[in-house]
Amino acid sequence: MSEQSRFSVEEVDAVTPPPRAKVEDAVIETAAEKLERKRDYLEGFLQQKPQAATPGEPGGELYEAVVAALKEIFDPEIPVNIYDLGLIYGVEVSPDADVVITMTLTTPHCPVAESMPGEVELRAASVPGVRDAEVNLVWDPPWGPDRMSDEARLELGML
Repeated sequence: MSEQSRFSVEEVDAVTPPPRAKVEDAVIETAAEKLERKRDYLEGFLQQKPQAATPGEPGGELYEAVVAALKEIFDPEIPVNIYDLGLIYGVEVSPDADVVITMTLTTPHCPVAESMPGEVELRAASVPGVRDAEVNLVWDPPWGPDRMSDEARLELGML
């Protein structure tokens, strides 16, 4: 059987349109029936227990501990932690508990350009359960105020 002969085509002169909905067909409910709780279609979904995140994924214990450690590091010129400031572009935790942090600075001429990546690496490595930590300092994409969290913007009076 060829690909073209797989479908048959039937030509018709006219098709009867489906019946139109009418107001008379609507279900009439009393006020009490309207207020009564309807069947909850999400009931089974809402009763399910959430799947446990692996330790290295967002929401996982180790990942969140690394993020919490990063939130304790503050930019010396701006009174906001480097995570909420948007300097941390990524946190990756391997199954072997190795952490790789991709980060940037507000500018390449930042006074802490030499010390900040080392401090970030040290703090991440000091989190219990982390085997090793590495920091990749990148300049692309460049940092901008749009990377800040709402908490950081509020702290700096930008909201």
